Amino acid sequence: METIGVLMACSMSSYLEQELDKRFNLLRYWNFSDKKEFINNYSHLIRAVVGHAGAGAGAELIEALPKLEIVSSFSVGLDKIDLNKCKEKGIRVTNTPHVLTDDVADLAIGLMLAVLRRICECDRYVKKRLWKAGDFKLTSKFSGKTVGIIGLGRIGLAIAKRAEAFGCLISYYARAEKPDTNYKYYPTVVQLATNCEILVVACALTPESRYIVNHEVIDALGAKGILINIGRGPHVDEKELVSALLDGRLGGTGLDVFENEPEVPEQLFGLENVVLLPHVASGIKEMRKEMADIVIGNLEAHFQNKPLLTPVA
Repeated sequence: METIGVLMACSMSSYLEQELDKRFNLLRYWNFSDKKEFINNYSHLIRAVVGHAGAGAGAELIEALPKLEIVSSFSVGLDKIDLNKCKEKGIRVTNTPHVLTDDVADLAIGLMLAVLRRICECDRYVKKRLWKAGDFKLTSKFSGKTVGIIGLGRIGLAIAKRAEAFGCLISYYARAEKPDTNYKYYPTVVQLATNCEILVVACALTPESRYIVNHEVIDALGAKGILINIGRGPHVDEKELVSALLDGRLGGTGLDVFENEPEVPEQLFGLENVVLLPHVASGIKEMRKEMADIVIGNLEAHFQNKPLLTPVA
């Protein structure tokens, strides 16, 4: 397989890069400043693309690679891959589901606790030696809160189970009601937001779910509501979110993802009811290695005419 050309869309994992380099003719896309010249010189060699949540295979790239057979994503998200174009051209697609579930769900709970109990602010309070001047202000409890989850897939269910352990009441919105759960279902996101204290975004990013959290949803969540986003940045209308926080129309937010990463609205930096993370929900050493092994396993399976490990339907 050493002669098979594999295009790595961006630098994402040194372990993955090393292992791909051992097995394939690895082409590092980010090392070429003139992408057009690169495509002209190497398009005939590339039979696979490896991408992730930030860089994948759009329609233009797919059209430029006549020998492309498979796109393997080093993430569970597929929003950077043109699935329709892949289907049209018979290109196989894989991702890394399952391995992300627990760690992303853990981080969602961590964000809820951090925002409500002001953990980050408390940390700064102690480090700035302000405690000597008086006790920290009172915060809000997490246990027993009503938690609404947008998207009750693997990650959404894992978040629900963890929140239940804190005595939280769970409700959800999905494209259709789930027959195998007793959680309260709401047919619209606005209804869900109206009836919960914490709203968690845990769905896949699709054209339909872009800005699924908009002005109306934020206002329905209200001045005491908390928004948690561990999905994708474009799920939330960021301008509306900033406006609501500055105006006091939203109680707080915990964000691991942003609309134009790594750019983050600077208006959020001075707000103490906001916790910001640099897209680290899947940033676990053990998990990243497992994800890389799945990517490699899918590529090897494809080129050896074996069943894919994690095919995307």
